[in-house]
Amino acid sequence: MTLRITAVGRLRAAALSLVTLVALLVTAAPAAAHNQLIESDPADGASLDEAPQQVTLTFDQPVQRGAGEGVNQVAVTGPDGGSWAKGDVQIDGTTVTAPLHPLGPAGEYVVGFRVLSADGHPVSEELRFTLTSHGPGDDTPPGGQTTAPSQAGADDARSSGEGESGGIPVWVWIVAAVVLLGAGVTVALRTGSDRS
Repeated sequence: MTLRITAVGRLRAAALSLVTLVALLVTAAPAAAHNQLIESDPADGASLDEAPQQVTLTFDQPVQRGAGEGVNQVAVTGPDGGSWAKGDVQIDGTTVTAPLHPLGPAGEYVVGFRVLSADGHPVSEELRFTLTSHGPGDDTPPGGQTTAPSQAGADDARSSGEGESGGIPVWVWIVAAVVLLGAGVTVALRTGSDRS
């Protein structure tokens, strides 16, 4: 009788461990997700009477600085295809700021960004805003023709190992934990049935 209670107790302990592990994995999964843009200034789709002096992007998690130059990039393309971003982007926790040359021509501007996510992977997206009247700048962009943010810089930073959680994707750890837990439950059940 005592042996059966012990086997049942082990089974309950194994089941409780499984439930606890699943709960931990479910709550830990969002922390391992890529950064999501939660706010931008100018806002996506905004119509502006005055030209902004910078673009500010706010994410749900801190943006990593990366190991190389140009890992985090913001490109601002004007209606004529010219580049209006100037200098390097500034990173402050969850905020990325890109200074702009004084905007000139009225029309649609495209903000393209590529940043190094908190999980070590690059994240990119495009936003658009419209300048409804001519800005204080010239019609010709000082930055020349634009180029899209480079994938290479973010990939180099990721391969260098900086900012990664051991360099192994989260799903590998989840699968390994489930396999180990399954093996533990099997051993506990066999040990309990052998004694009864």
